[in-house]
Order: sequence, then C-alpha cells, then structure tokens
Amino acid sequence: MIGGPTAVATPETSERPPETKLTPGEWVRKNLFSTPLNSLVSILFGAGLLYLLVGVVGFFITADYQIIRVNLANFVVGRFPRDQLWRPVFATGILSVAVGLTAGGLTIRAEALARETGSTFRRSTPGDWMRRFWPLLLMIAVMLAFTTTVTPTLVSLGVIGSGVVGNYLGRLLPAGARRWGWSIPLLGLAVAYLALSGFGGLDWNQWSGLHLNLFLTVAGIVFAFPLGLALALGRRSTLPTVRAISVTYIEFIRGVPLITLLFMAIFALGFLLPEELRPGNVTRALIAITMFEAAYIAEIVRGGLQGVPSGQVEAAQAVGLTPWKTMRLVVLPQALRHTIPAMVGQFISLFKDTTLVTIVGLTDLLRVSNQANAQPDFLGQGLHFVTLAFVGLIFWVGSYTMSREARRIERRLGVGER
Repeated sequence: MIGGPTAVATPETSERPPETKLTPGEWVRKNLFSTPLNSLVSILFGAGLLYLLVGVVGFFITADYQIIRVNLANFVVGRFPRDQLWRPVFATGILSVAVGLTAGGLTIRAEALARETGSTFRRSTPGDWMRRFWPLLLMIAVMLAFTTTVTPTLVSLGVIGSGVVGNYLGRLLPAGARRWGWSIPLLGLAVAYLALSGFGGLDWNQWSGLHLNLFLTVAGIVFAFPLGLALALGRRSTLPTVRAISVTYIEFIRGVPLITLLFMAIFALGFLLPEELRPGNVTRALIAITMFEAAYIAEIVRGGLQGVPSGQVEAAQAVGLTPWKTMRLVVLPQALRHTIPAMVGQFISLFKDTTLVTIVGLTDLLRVSNQANAQPDFLGQGLHFVTLAFVGLIFWVGSYTMSREARRIERRLGVGER
C-alpha cells in the first residue's frame, strides 16, 4: 500500500551446526588416517620424524660437553679480564632494572587507560612472565648446567631479582615520570656502558664473544633507526636535493652486501681518515652495520608512511596542525605501528648478521666456537657440532624471544585489525 508501512525482508539466519569436541583418538583418525593416502603419508612422515628425533636426542645425550664447560666464560664475555667480571654483572643488573622500571611504568599507564575507557585490564602474573620468556629461562638453565660453582646461579638470580624490583618500583613512579618511560632503557644502556668501559674498564673495541654480538645488535638498532627514519622522511621530501640524496643513499647501500661494507669499513676506512681519528675495528664494523640497516629501515618506514590514509593528513591540516606536528603526532604513530612486523624481522636479521664480523677478524660468538675447537685439549675431536649447537641455541633464543614479543605488541596495538 502506497504511503503505508513497508516490510523489510531480512535474510534467514542459518543455524550453525553444534560444535563437537573430538577426543584425541577421533582427531587422529579424522586428520591423519581419514583415507589410505593420508594414512600412508602420516606413517612415512611419523617414521622420519621419529628417526630424526631419536638421532638428535641421542646426539645430545652422548655428546661431550666439556668443551662448553671449559669455555663458557669465553662464549659469554670473550676476552674480558677475569678480574673485572663484576663489570658485565653490574651492567646486566642495571639493564634488568631499567627494563623492569619501563615495564612497570607501562603497566600502570595501561591500567589507567583501561579505567578511563571502561575496558578490562589484567596484570601479568609470574606464570605469564614465565610463559613469555621461557626460551630465555631455558637458555639460562642450560648455561648454569655447565657451571661448576654456585656463583653464576646466584648472579643469575640476582639479575632476575633486580628486574622484579625494578618492575615494582616502576609501578610507583609518578605520572610525570612515566611519560618518559621509554627513555629509561636508553639511560640504562648509557650507565651499563660506563660500567663496562669507564673508570679503567675495557673499551668496546676490545669486546668479544656473545657480549660483542649483543653490543653490535643493540647499538646498530639505536643508531640505525633514527638515521633510517630521517632517510625515509627525506625520500618523501618536497626538496629535490634532500630527496635525491636520500634515494641515492638507500638504493646504493641496499644494492651492496653487508660483508662488502664490513670489508670496506675494516680495510678502507682507515685510508679516508687521518691516523689520529681512525676508529677501532669494532667501531668500523658498527659504522658499516648502521649504514646497512638504516637503508632497510628507511624502506620499511616509507612503506608504513604510504599506508597512512591521506584523509588523516587532511584532517590534521583542517584543525590547524603544522606540517611538523602533523608528521609527529598523526602520521608517524600510525606508520610505525604498521611497520612492527617488518621492523622486528629486520632487527632479528641484524642479530644473526652480526656473526659476519668473524670474517673480518673480530672475535664474536662464532669465532669463539672455532677457537675452542682449536685448543690443544679439543683439537681434532670433532666437537664443532657441540659448540655450533650451543651457538645456535643462543641465537634461536634471542630471535624467538624478539619474535614472540613483537607478536604480543602487535596484538596489544591491534596491528592488522580495523
């Protein structure tokens, strides 16, 4: 009837079939042995997996770990003077406190934001922390299993305890201090560096072992990220000179292998500087790593910048924000949020690529493995599998922990969700 009420047809909602929870036996029959072909593939794959598992477990049970036990300090701190080992211990404790303070401050901020928005918030329990960092705890347990005294165990417990105390203190920080929470790790890094090299300590050009790999990774990230960010902004600049310089740098560096830059830094950089300004070999390697990583970070950030809708910029301009404030307050937060997966992948790649410095003569974790096998007590015994497995475990733990934490940050920020 014209002018009368009209009935709107709504599609019928289809009822979902009731969900049935399969028992383990039913799941196996349904997914692994549903057809003769699936059964054959499952049996062959299971037999191969069992054979590999038995071989790997048998190797680790029967292996001689004396080479790890004797050289454990060399693997961790390299040639660091044994009478100054308190310095790495103190520096690690400082970093643990700094991370704890940051985590505690961020927890309180998240809790306050949840109260303001009316959403639920649950603090992490000790069980949650253990599930998050079980690979790191596993590596610590493996290392402590190779020690012969109680001192390393007490040191490890002290470092973990300092992080717990720092977390508790971070929750007590005033609101004004919590706004600068991300600067606490940088301050912790500065204090840790002073503890290691200041006041008669060891200059970073003499660091080695895992200590060197971690230093090159962290310093590479700290120095390369702002440079890469500047290059990404320069590539999108309206100034032709700035854009040309940024594009030339990025395309040239990305087209050169990292090992080539390392060789150039070690052997050619000295010819470009006067003798009194020539840096040490570790510094030269750090310069090459920073240049290389900055080019890749620039492209990752540029991809994030391109993913920000133009309407966001127009809205910021409509409310009167300057171009700098628009970039700092509107564009960059959204762009960097979307670059987390690629950025963390690049940082993981950097952590593993630090082993390339062994080719240019630096004593990193991989070179310590080779030096241990060249010792008279272990020469010619074929223990490379043992030391390389130990080195591989350390790099797997570091890479996997970074990956897990990145996924956690993505879930909390809703990366990939609308």
